[in-house]
Amino acid sequence: MSEFVPGLKIGHYTDLNALTGCTVIIAEEGAVGGVDVRGGAPGTRETDLLRPVHLVDRVHAILLSGGSAFGLAAATGVMKYLEEHGIGFDVGVAKVPIVPAAVLFDLMVGDPNVRPGEAEGYKACETATTEWPDEGNVGAGTGATVGKGFGPKGVTKSGFGAYKIELQDGLVVAALVAVNAFGDIIDPKTGEIVAGTHDEDGNFVVTRELMKKVPPKGFDEAVKNTTIGLIATNAILTKDEVNKIAQMGHDGFARAIVPVHTMFDGDTIFALATGKVKPSLDVTAIGALGVMAMEEAILRAVTHAESIADIPSAKELK
Repeated sequence: MSEFVPGLKIGHYTDLNALTGCTVIIAEEGAVGGVDVRGGAPGTRETDLLRPVHLVDRVHAILLSGGSAFGLAAATGVMKYLEEHGIGFDVGVAKVPIVPAAVLFDLMVGDPNVRPGEAEGYKACETATTEWPDEGNVGAGTGATVGKGFGPKGVTKSGFGAYKIELQDGLVVAALVAVNAFGDIIDPKTGEIVAGTHDEDGNFVVTRELMKKVPPKGFDEAVKNTTIGLIATNAILTKDEVNKIAQMGHDGFARAIVPVHTMFDGDTIFALATGKVKPSLDVTAIGALGVMAMEEAILRAVTHAESIADIPSAKELK
């Protein structure tokens, strides 16, 4: 089987009892990194380093985690794993792994006292492979849900999704995403709701229409969301270009999640370029492919998810 993205390994830690987990994307040789944060309630780590004006231009892993802000602790385990394997930014006396991270809120789905930490981040690294990653109720998507217009009673189970576009010249553009959105998931090709807020009869309700009325009681519990993801390519790109791709990637969020980038979400997209091929396309075209990949990854996150406890999956709803 060919590599998902040449130069990257992807691993999950999944706790199906506590319904939480984390996902790591490892660039053993380093990759040029970028990020764009659009949501109003983000939980992130080391994102400042990814700005073009800052010193470090290569990162060694990206962590996506459940557990809200507590889940950022899993990055310590990723750093430990990478340091043991001699991977990091050489500062002379040590190699310091650069591990930006983002988290989503899943504490209300499973056991709120169990969150990914150092041990779980390390275990995710141990599972990392170059192959197509597992999707659905795994990793950072284990406790993910979407459609919070009616609060906890009207949500749909979501999860982790992946999608890859490969051109004949060897250029790869791929997306990975853990979808835990306040809004509904829309198929951009049809405009239909695929997953989201549903009523007691299992019928989808348009969340943005609910917002035209007096906010339903679920809105006061809607801070518990966030979609976090990554666009990755094997192209040779600059730090400015990679940040542009992360920025453009939010178009994929906006086309597939409605509403998106709310004050209740901490929506964050990272981007990585492993520098394996000289691209035949410019940054605008690569960014557009990233948008397409992100749309599809979001759809796969909800269509590959399975119901848990009292939370139905999209397969069971109308």
